[in-house]
Amino acid sequence: MFGGFILLKICLSLCCSKVTDNAKNSLASLKRKNPRLEPTLAIIQAHNDQLTQEANKNLAKEIGLRVIHICLPEGSTKDEIVSEILRLNEDPNVQGLALDLPESLCSSKVLNAVKPEKDVDGLSSVNLGRLVHGDVCDCLVPPTVCAVMELLEDIGGKKVLLVGTHGAEGAALQSVLQRRGAAVLSCHWGAPQLQSELRHADAVVFGSTKPHDVPVSCTKPGATIINCARDPLPEKHSYGQQNNPAAEKTVGSLAVAMRMQNMVKNMERWIQSQQYRKWDLHSLKLQPVSPVPSDIEISRAQSPKAVDVLAKEIGLLTDEIEIYGQTKAKVRLSLLERLKDQPDGKYVLVAGITPTPLGEGKSTVTVGLVQALTAHLNINSFACLRQPSQGPTFGVKGGAAGGGYAQVIPMEEFNLHLTGDIHAITAANNLLAAAIDARILHENTQSDKSLYTRLVPVVNGVRGFSAIQLARLRRLGINKTDPKTLTEEEISKFVRLDIDPSTITWQRVVDTNDRFLRRITVGQANTEKGFVRQAQFDIAVASEIMAILALTTSLQDMKERLGRMVVANDKKGQPVTAEDLGVTGALAVLMKDAIKPTLMQTLEGTPVFVHAGPFANIAHGNSSVLADKIALKLVGEKGFVVTEAGFGADIGMEKFFNIKCRASGLVPSVVVLVATVRALKMHGGGPNVTAGAPLKKEYTEENLQLVADGCCNLQKQIQITQLFGVPVVVALNVFKTDSPAEVDLVCKIAKESGAFDAVPCHHWSAGGKGAVKLAQAVEKAANQKTSFKYLYSLELPIVEKIRIIAQKVYGAQDIELSPAAQSQVDRYTRQGFGNLPICMAKTHLSLSHQPERKGVPTGFILPISDVRASIGAGFIYPLVGTMSTMPGLPTRPCFYDIDLDPITEQVKGLF
Repeated sequence: MFGGFILLKICLSLCCSKVTDNAKNSLASLKRKNPRLEPTLAIIQAHNDQLTQEANKNLAKEIGLRVIHICLPEGSTKDEIVSEILRLNEDPNVQGLALDLPESLCSSKVLNAVKPEKDVDGLSSVNLGRLVHGDVCDCLVPPTVCAVMELLEDIGGKKVLLVGTHGAEGAALQSVLQRRGAAVLSCHWGAPQLQSELRHADAVVFGSTKPHDVPVSCTKPGATIINCARDPLPEKHSYGQQNNPAAEKTVGSLAVAMRMQNMVKNMERWIQSQQYRKWDLHSLKLQPVSPVPSDIEISRAQSPKAVDVLAKEIGLLTDEIEIYGQTKAKVRLSLLERLKDQPDGKYVLVAGITPTPLGEGKSTVTVGLVQALTAHLNINSFACLRQPSQGPTFGVKGGAAGGGYAQVIPMEEFNLHLTGDIHAITAANNLLAAAIDARILHENTQSDKSLYTRLVPVVNGVRGFSAIQLARLRRLGINKTDPKTLTEEEISKFVRLDIDPSTITWQRVVDTNDRFLRRITVGQANTEKGFVRQAQFDIAVASEIMAILALTTSLQDMKERLGRMVVANDKKGQPVTAEDLGVTGALAVLMKDAIKPTLMQTLEGTPVFVHAGPFANIAHGNSSVLADKIALKLVGEKGFVVTEAGFGADIGMEKFFNIKCRASGLVPSVVVLVATVRALKMHGGGPNVTAGAPLKKEYTEENLQLVADGCCNLQKQIQITQLFGVPVVVALNVFKTDSPAEVDLVCKIAKESGAFDAVPCHHWSAGGKGAVKLAQAVEKAANQKTSFKYLYSLELPIVEKIRIIAQKVYGAQDIELSPAAQSQVDRYTRQGFGNLPICMAKTHLSLSHQPERKGVPTGFILPISDVRASIGAGFIYPLVGTMSTMPGLPTRPCFYDIDLDPITEQVKGLF
């Protein structure tokens, strides 16, 4: 008997070694293919079992796994264990989760708290359901069950008795045994037939410790006895009689090895889950009606998908989204690392002709195009849109969610607050503005010694520099880290920024059209000790921080850009930055969530990223680089990402190519140029179009001559696109007042003027179905060979770059800089900023600087009244004529029509 026991121990040891070696080799192979892989298994333990803990640690170390043991007190409740499980579920550094708990705590509540994808023990209902249904490739067999099956020899047709097995583990064991062809009978310890069944079973599996008062008679000679009881590891129980030659096998160590093997299998699945996955998107059905209802009525008539469902459909992982309510989610930037080897899709820009004050529907075309591509042509596509400012939403233009049956839903959430990005920008911007004025005040009223004492305070008896202060010391050439060692001269250099108040360019912002904030006086309270200066507010989306958000490529890049923002000059003419003020880290903290794009959906359930919202007339007017980059990975090589540039092609598109493409390194495949008969008639000499006023009859009746005359603006915008070597498709946004002859005329002229194609679009009234021909034209154009090029070299002088834009894009004869503008150009060149691209701040209502000049003005001199620099964003922006960075409210703003139903909490009157 003793010899048999030794033989059994050798057999178990060999099984354990075989499983361990297999797991070790498999993991080594995974690590060779994924060098940064650090597989981590978390084990929650709620009883003092040092032997099991050591066994887990030793085997994990041998295989190459990292194990974290969470040892909870023995009296821990189920709720406390579940709380710990939920924490580990959300830890992205933990890929597997196992439970070593007393049987009394292994309830379904506890077992099902473990995320199925982290369930190494395979005991959650999701995993067991797959196992029972035979989905073996998509589940993990519980380690104890694996160990039992390893120890049992061929059991087909044999009788297996399960004693004291219950719960999830018992169900799994019974299912696997039956699939292997065994006749399985299950008994509890108190069953009257237990003795009889023991004598007839070919194999007996004990699932729990035998009660002392339950006698066990002789088992069948030669029967295999396996003990799965949750007892300490080196265990031997004599459940059979001494005269039984069958030795008992205990699964303890082997089950631990099987758990580690499961962890390696889980890593294989985890790595597979990180790869690009084909979309499984289910479109939402549209049932357009005529006449077309209001935008908000259409939006409310559609039931959007839950955002986590949409995220799963397009291949996002659960830990890559942060859900806001039911229909919005932030997407984490970690996705870019996961899909870094995935080829990008096609990149499409939607621009437009010079618009009327009503807008010509670029957002609507963008949304209609992706609805057509994905919902009707089954091509992966993503729309990337800007977040609208609440200034125009409550002012005159309205929202930017598209319109009719081509819009982003829920449209009221899209147009109001969204996920708070603009509020974060406002907070960050105004924190920096406050820091500037406060620093000037403190420097004006304190000695060097007092400033130094306050800037470098004693904390816990020690005076020390913060990290950002050490960085400033290095920039000043002071290579010291001990505050006590600075000389008086070094202290003075360190504490005094000596900001020249007359050079401050950083303004406070608010996301409201408020004309009375265009010029203000700050510092009038007695507490500010006479430090009074003239200042102003800008609209929030004109903040350089918004421009940075749209152009940044990572959190680190954003932080560096925030630090480089120049807010003023010192009295020696040198730039003062946010980094000098010590506020960079705080700004990054305020912006840490805003950097993540927001996922929403169209009326037909196709995905949309909403991120950043700079105006195109006073900023660069494009959505974020990050949203585009993430979307290009998600759509796959044959998919399309459609993004929009603000206002006309002369403004938003020019900045897209010369600024955004330089920042992103991305190359567009095709430009969609949006035109309307209404705007063309205006450019052909039609009467003024005024927001809120009825259209004159020229715009509602057929007039082919006006249309033909106005096509000069369309032709000019096509020529501007061709400057960049990208094919252009004209999308004619058709209104119900447009005649077939007018539509045909525009398309004919567009094609004759060099457009790859020109397509009438009816997405506003028909949804994606009305833009299918546009989608097909875009798909064909995107397969054309492009010869993309920038308009100018960054090495050219600032003035020359401005002149190239003015002459080649706007059609100006020349430019004229005011003395103040020339002085700024000289200063920026002297400070080393001359190699930045140009971001023209110009009216969007004309190719010239004069809004009333329609069509294609020529022979004009473009006046540059001022030149400013957004060094953090990375561009110089000249102000053309009298550009305001704070819009005003009209006589009758949109807010007259906006209301809230106090019963249903529904927004009324929002378009």
